Amino acid sequence: MTTTATTSADRSDRTSFPLVQGRARGYDRDAVDEFLARARRAFEGDGPDTLTAQDIRRVAFPLARHGYAIAAVDAALARIEDAFAAREREDALAHGGVEEWVGATRETAQEVLDRLTRRKGRRFDRVSALRYGYRIDEVDLVGDKLARYLADGEPVSVEQVRSVAFRMQRGGYREAQVDAVLDAVVDVMLAVR
Repeated sequence: MTTTATTSADRSDRTSFPLVQGRARGYDRDAVDEFLARARRAFEGDGPDTLTAQDIRRVAFPLARHGYAIAAVDAALARIEDAFAAREREDALAHGGVEEWVGATRETAQEVLDRLTRRKGRRFDRVSALRYGYRIDEVDLVGDKLARYLADGEPVSVEQVRSVAFRMQRGGYREAQVDAVLDAVVDVMLAVR
């Protein structure tokens, strides 16, 4: 009698994202499938898993040959994040009321706006001259646009903020700080949708 081990690659519940071809790398299929299954359980309330919209936004997958196409997975994650954020907003409104929700969102928006209206070149901590950080001029340019969004309602989409990317430079802005502010902007945008 022959037995065969069932791996996650053999599962029938594998998601259907396009695969990258040739030598290009995509997201590791097992890692993506496992995370999406976890997200589904958390969203449906099945089991002990708890995830937030911010957890969805911050997930990272290893790259692998013949992996899932990165853009397709990222687009699906954006939709999942939107669903988690909408549910979090509904829960917060049901438990704390509109005034508390609006107050917390307004406070976050003001903190971000205060940061983004600092003098150019001084909005974030910088790494040492021997290390690489985000390009200062690019971050400041995006920061100006986001400040206009927060102060004046200039149109900016969540997708634009999610997909922003910066080149690197020696002595640039500290990545973790910039990323945290971008995350806060996304939180504000999802809160007021």
